[in-house]
Order: sequence, then C-alpha cells, then structure tokens
Amino acid sequence: MSETNPVNESVRYELSGNIARITLERPPVNALSLEMIRAVVAAFRRAASDRQARAVVLSSALAKRFSAGLDLDILLGKSGEHIREFLQELYVGLYDAQYDLGKPSIAAVGGAARGGGMTMAVSCDVVLAGESATFGYPEIDVGVLPAIHFAHLPRLIGRHRAFELLFSGRAFDAREAFELGIVNKVVRDAELDDAAMGLAGTFAAKSETVVRMGRAAFMRQIDLDYRRSIANAVEDFCNVAVTDAAQEGLRAFVERRKPNW
Repeated sequence: MSETNPVNESVRYELSGNIARITLERPPVNALSLEMIRAVVAAFRRAASDRQARAVVLSSALAKRFSAGLDLDILLGKSGEHIREFLQELYVGLYDAQYDLGKPSIAAVGGAARGGGMTMAVSCDVVLAGESATFGYPEIDVGVLPAIHFAHLPRLIGRHRAFELLFSGRAFDAREAFELGIVNKVVRDAELDDAAMGLAGTFAAKSETVVRMGRAAFMRQIDLDYRRSIANAVEDFCNVAVTDAAQEGLRAFVERRKPNW
C-alpha cells in the first residue's frame, strides 16, 4: 500500500506499507526556505502521529542533490529577528520533532549535502549515503557560522577533526564521511533507496512498543545538554549573520566574486 500526500509543494509525505517517506523536492538544489523547513518539521510530526508508520526515511527527489542548505534570501539584508525565526525551525523545531518521533529515522543522502542539508541529515538516527554523495560545512566561506554543528560534530568525530572541517569549509566525500563516523554505510547510488527501505523494514519489524520506549530512553541518554546547546546556536548564528562581514560574504557568493573582508 502506498499513499502520497504533499505537505507543501517542496516536501512530500508518503506511506509505503508501514514506512513513512519524507521526500525533498525544491529544484534546483533543495535550498531551505522557511516554508520548506516548516514543511519538513510538519512531516516528521505527521510521521510521529501516523499509527501505521513504524520507521521514517528522509530523502531527496533531485538527482545529485540532497540539500544545498539555507536559501540565501533568508540571510541577505534581513534582520536578526527574521533569521532567528528560520533557525528556530531548523535547529530547535527539527530537533524537537525528531526527539518526539517515537520511531527510527533514516536519512538517505544522494548527492550533495551542505550546511542546513547536513543539519537535516544528521538529525536522523541513521545516515546512509550513495557513493557519489558529498558533504560539507561551507558557512565559514560566506561569513556565517555552522553553529549547530559546533554542538554535535566534536562529540561525533572529536574536537580536532571537527574544527578542521568546520573552519576550512572544505567538501568531503562519502567514504571520508563513513570513516569519520558521520555516515553509517556507503552503498552504490543505484542501491541507496533499496538500502534505506530495507533498513527501515528491519526496524519496522520489531515490536512497536519496545522500539518506541527504547528510542525514548536512548534519546534521553544522549540528550544531555544538547537541547540547550542548539538554543545557544541560534543566537550564535544570528549574532554573526547580521554583521557587515557576513553580509559581504553572502553578497560575494551571490555575485560570484571573492569577499572583500
């Protein structure tokens, strides 16, 4: 049984058997607008309340793109309050929706994941990648901060490796992401969807009650001060994004030139 319903024009929710599929489709690169991230959060909350869904898969309908991150219209020339509204959804709203999900979530990353795309992917319980997937935190190159990743990446891969990735802004491939521990498994691009659905099926075959209670216990154990950390990350990002340096970096990116810092 498969039932598809759009959450909005850029996010689809589909129930395939007992697996909920959330699909991103905002050409050309799945850049995250406020409306789109609200739709992603709404889709996860819908999955949480969907009694037929036992696992959730997040993926992209676009070839070679998972998500390029934030739509720069959110940042260019905008007030701190406007930026904060978006980050409350991307950082806090998404985290809370995942925390309360009650069932396993899997990100199937095909193509490029950057910035806010990384935020969405690593919010899931498991991350699978196609062999041509690439990852990165390019925020520093346009004068803003990958603030939420300050909260989780050092815990995941260690302080020194995290610092190098976050402050160089360089891209890295799926194999390096696997070796760092950001990605659980790398598969052939053509096999990514089947791998994600297969793992979702494995999770869905377990006791719904035990998985729900077990995941809640798991989230409580790993949470520690992370919820407070991401609230701080909202402020850190906003404080930098409204500076002259950040606005120059963003304009330079749009105009395809080097920033004059």
